[in-house]
Amino acid sequence: MMKIYKLVLYFSLFLIIGSCSDYLDILPDDQITDQTFWQTEQDVELAMNGIYNTLRNNFVYGYGGGYDACTPNAYQWAYWEGQQMQVGAGQIYSGSGGIVSSRWTYCYQGIYRANYFLENIDRVASLTNEQRSVYKGKAYFLRAVFYDLLAKTYGGVPLLLTPITTDEARTLSRANEEDVWNQIHKDYDEAIKVLPKDASTGHINLGAALGMKMKAYLYNSQWEEVLEYCNKIEALGKYSLFPSYHGLFQFENEGNDETIFSLSFMAGPYSQGSVFDRYWQPQNLKYGIDGSNSVAPIQNLVDAYETIDGSSIDPENPYENRDPRLDFTILRPGTYFQGQLYPDEIKNHTGQKVGFGIRKYTIETMQVKGNESPLDFMILRYGDVILCKAEALIELNRDIDAAIDLINLIRRGREDVKIKAIPKGLSQTEAREILRKERRIELALEGQYWDDIKRWNIGPEIYPVEVRGSLGELIQTKFPDGYNLEKDNYLPIPDSEISLNPNLNQNAGY
Repeated sequence: MMKIYKLVLYFSLFLIIGSCSDYLDILPDDQITDQTFWQTEQDVELAMNGIYNTLRNNFVYGYGGGYDACTPNAYQWAYWEGQQMQVGAGQIYSGSGGIVSSRWTYCYQGIYRANYFLENIDRVASLTNEQRSVYKGKAYFLRAVFYDLLAKTYGGVPLLLTPITTDEARTLSRANEEDVWNQIHKDYDEAIKVLPKDASTGHINLGAALGMKMKAYLYNSQWEEVLEYCNKIEALGKYSLFPSYHGLFQFENEGNDETIFSLSFMAGPYSQGSVFDRYWQPQNLKYGIDGSNSVAPIQNLVDAYETIDGSSIDPENPYENRDPRLDFTILRPGTYFQGQLYPDEIKNHTGQKVGFGIRKYTIETMQVKGNESPLDFMILRYGDVILCKAEALIELNRDIDAAIDLINLIRRGREDVKIKAIPKGLSQTEAREILRKERRIELALEGQYWDDIKRWNIGPEIYPVEVRGSLGELIQTKFPDGYNLEKDNYLPIPDSEISLNPNLNQNAGY
């Protein structure tokens, strides 16, 4: 959401919003300074875009479904891109760098920008009270999103609610995780009070705040609250399943009625686009596209897709009669991408090892090079909300049949996905197993499964997982020594942060 339509706005962020307010004081007199800024609504928009832009970093939400490499869904070949490969294999440590240090750094950058915004917006006298309230609501919402990611990743973290100096930052201690989640909900509540139900294209609205607050409750198994907020989202009357699962992830349909909260990108140079086509798309010599597929789905995920009619998979023809979402999500041998046969005419790096590539979030109808993909990434969509409501009903053991109806809506409610309905009359345990599998398939390669594994505490049940190559050779074993819930549900606090501030105690096991 909130597209940055002009390059000058995008570039100006780096002049205006520094890592601390001291940065503004050293700019030349002919540059924008803290004294000359905060005069007009355009200044407010620039500052707001500065907060939002942090979401686009690869270690925040910018890597999208690549975070499925942290799960049994995918394998990461590119060691240099953020250490998702080590996270997914249980080989991360406090000095790993990549996501360990960078998620911390960039989330706090976003938090600082939000705090700086909230401290200074009242200086803009030209805003109406309503405008000021909505802008503040967006800042509270974004601050909550950054803390939400930090809590899921590290547990308890320092709570900063006002701008602080570098010296002050070196004296902070970690809040406990419960206090962090409480603050997250307070910020979402501030946003919910003022954000409009309807907003101009690309702007954060009430549905996004309700939805992200619901997901925060979901992560902590607060089922009554999950159900309450799912119902509030439904009551808005704004959202519905897009009729085509394949079309849902195509550029021409972005911003459709299934989108609740999305990360916006735009075509062109200067890294304003997403990395999805650069990293996910295969090499296509016909169009001169040198993709890499640095993250690739593995056989473990492919095997999880059912057949359309519920029959057994035919080992001689394993891709016949399969859930259509398999081919809409995964590039597998014998399929075509941009008119080229995979893997004969188009190839990739990681996919050549494991035999598969990513189709979801790659644009098939236009040529995209480098970091120039304009396709938005949906952080939250209505299909997810439907499954969240079904899960709440199951966990509350309240109307299991209604939960099954919701799951069947996902399985049969689109024009291009019609697979065998789940029967009613199931036990809570049976329904839970079906729900969890359905979430894995419906949201595959959307970056959701890592959170699901952690909140369900199922790591010890599903690992170790072998990653095998296209010829059956062993490439990697994920968590070869098993999964330790106390340790592996969190990443370590970065060594670089602890060296600056010894008050930051390390997470267990690191």
